Amino acid sequence: MQPKLSMNIKKATFVASNISINKCPQDGYPEYALIGRSNVGKSSLINMLTRKKNLALTSSMPGKTQSINHFLINSEWYLVDLPGYGYTKTCKQKRKIIQKIINDYLHQRKELICLFVLIDCRHNPQKNDITFINELGENSIPFSIVFTKIDKLSWKQLKENIYIYQKILSKDLEKLPPIFTTSSKNRLGEKIFLNFIEQINQKLKT
Repeated sequence: MQPKLSMNIKKATFVASNISINKCPQDGYPEYALIGRSNVGKSSLINMLTRKKNLALTSSMPGKTQSINHFLINSEWYLVDLPGYGYTKTCKQKRKIIQKIINDYLHQRKELICLFVLIDCRHNPQKNDITFINELGENSIPFSIVFTKIDKLSWKQLKENIYIYQKILSKDLEKLPPIFTTSSKNRLGEKIFLNFIEQINQKLKT
């Protein structure tokens, strides 16, 4: 029986913010990126995982993250905060720029090990989420789904909402991705999420 892995984040540092992947860190550390619709809770999740209240700046204004933000974890790997998608109040030109930043990172960044797609568990499946996830599958980009803000729902309602997503996604995806549930407010899902990354990191070392 293999020993049970457990990750503790002892050090988390903001390293860089860029709009071009050519200017992203070149040290070769594995990267685990977070993405989702605006105001889904990316910054709050980063702060919860790293146990640093203001490491990633949170905002009540959707669409604030418009660059690729790298946070070095334990001097071994990166959490990457990507711009949110689907914020319609952003001007058309700005949306094109943000979309290019996202596409360049997802399709060209060799250090990307897994993309975590964040979804607010309270809402019915959104068209832009489904479309984005299906495109990841079509392009063989490794990803997982993270349902956020689970403290806002009963366990029964959460399971029902997740089932609806799985049913819709299974129509186009050959295999459903790993699914995580989290609450930045109550720290729910923290250990499972981090241990998933630790398992991958250990495999990369062998």
